[in-house]
Amino acid sequence: MKPPTCVIFTACLLTAAVIPVCVSEMYTSLLNVKQAISVERRLIDYLRTYIDHESERLQDLKRFYDRVSDLHTELYRGPATAMANPLVAFTLIKRLHSEWLNVIYSNEALENTQALRSSYEEEEADLPKLEDLQGAAKGLMRLQDVYALQVTSLVRGRFQRVTNGEPIDIYLPAVSVQLSGDDCFLVGKVAYEQEDYYHSVQWLEESVRLFRGTGGEWSPENEGTLEDALDHLAFSHFKTGNVSYALSLSQELLHHDPMNGRVLQNVEKYEKLLVTSPSKSLRGSGLRRPTSNYLRTRDTYERLCQTQGSQQPRHFENPRLFCDYFTNDNPGLILLPVRREVLSLQPYVVLYHDFITDTEAEDIKRLAQPGLRRSVVATGEKQATAEYRISKSAWLNGSAESTVGKLDRRISMLTGLNVKHPYGEYLQVVNYGIGGHYEPHFDHATSPSSPVYKLKTGNRVATFMIYLSSVEAGGSTAFIYANFSVPVVEKAAIFWWNLHRNGQGDEDTLHAGCPVLIGDKWVANKWIHEYGQEFHHRCSLNPEE
Repeated sequence: MKPPTCVIFTACLLTAAVIPVCVSEMYTSLLNVKQAISVERRLIDYLRTYIDHESERLQDLKRFYDRVSDLHTELYRGPATAMANPLVAFTLIKRLHSEWLNVIYSNEALENTQALRSSYEEEEADLPKLEDLQGAAKGLMRLQDVYALQVTSLVRGRFQRVTNGEPIDIYLPAVSVQLSGDDCFLVGKVAYEQEDYYHSVQWLEESVRLFRGTGGEWSPENEGTLEDALDHLAFSHFKTGNVSYALSLSQELLHHDPMNGRVLQNVEKYEKLLVTSPSKSLRGSGLRRPTSNYLRTRDTYERLCQTQGSQQPRHFENPRLFCDYFTNDNPGLILLPVRREVLSLQPYVVLYHDFITDTEAEDIKRLAQPGLRRSVVATGEKQATAEYRISKSAWLNGSAESTVGKLDRRISMLTGLNVKHPYGEYLQVVNYGIGGHYEPHFDHATSPSSPVYKLKTGNRVATFMIYLSSVEAGGSTAFIYANFSVPVVEKAAIFWWNLHRNGQGDEDTLHAGCPVLIGDKWVANKWIHEYGQEFHHRCSLNPEE
């Protein structure tokens, strides 16, 4: 079969792969997405100016048209008489020689267009790149998968999941927007280019439906058309084994483009397949979600994300789980103890409520903004970006008097650990992007070559994570093997031990940051290392602990 070609799109993909400097990664941080709003506001102003200038130009043309039309209606009704007047004759000759020439060959329209393009080009550095469009589309598909959302509902601006055969709203956003046929086409095309026909079929089906609803009418801002959507959808269905429907869509496409040789060849091939193996071609293999090469715990991960903390251990069922006001026997906390909630004993996970103030949280976010860069993951001895971690992060090193220094002291008082560098890493501030997430991982190093050991202070013995913001939906922290998740609690902090007392990694700490469904998620991580804790977190006499 000959798939539909996407020359411009494919070329951009190749360019992005060869020239990494074009990568902007706006989609990996909601802060950057918000900043793009001001860029579009400026573009709106430029377009308004262009429209005003074009309106003036068209008004001038209409004035010229009205003036000449009136002459032909009134003055030239008796041409012999009119031309007897030398002034009338002169103005006719002058008008035909120069005025019509000036109107027809005026550069004003081109100058207006060039002015608009120049203004656009001034903003181009701050505009999303191809990678951002692809990343945003993948973010929508990630949310679709993890939260089992219906594409038909997403297109209408609803976040719905089918429960007992009925679509149920899992969240009602305060602000929403419906997607167009072109919006759906671009999401489907991103999946199509990755040979992900599970997603391309669902999104392109919606694209075709919406384009049909407009009668196939094309808008100048659209990249795709009904013909494009039919073309991609037909081949997607063929790749999933649904040859009969692929043939039907291709025949519909030929009504719009009867001389398309590639589609004619595909129709001929589909018809032959239906004759040689009719049962298989009619039935197809069905839509199957692509498998994940690195996410072996996908089902558990997604279930914990969907429940958004509702399955969290209930204290009345386990008396060893409790809430209290905690001082850690530290004089600095006696007058102002922290509300502690023990969430799990294995692994040991604790939530400290109201750990940080609103002012401190905003200060940390403000300090981090200039240094935000795409978050990386460890790959052997090196670090690299990965699809399974979508966020931007920055590292903060503050003085003792700064907000960072105050947080370090507070963490040390609560945990009893030495968090000074290099025994504690600098504070890492993270802002998640569109569908931002971090799939199941360990915070501690699982390989001797891990970059975690570059500080030469051993492995990460503990994690202290601060929630700097709230989110409206999604974004829970899921502990996979421990089988519970913790929703985002603004201004709270969560703490757990990564290592057993014998220094071995605790596999029960495998955890994930669930995709953010609605909201702007900010967290700050403080990773504490083994060395420097000799008198704060002693080894056990039992080597098995």
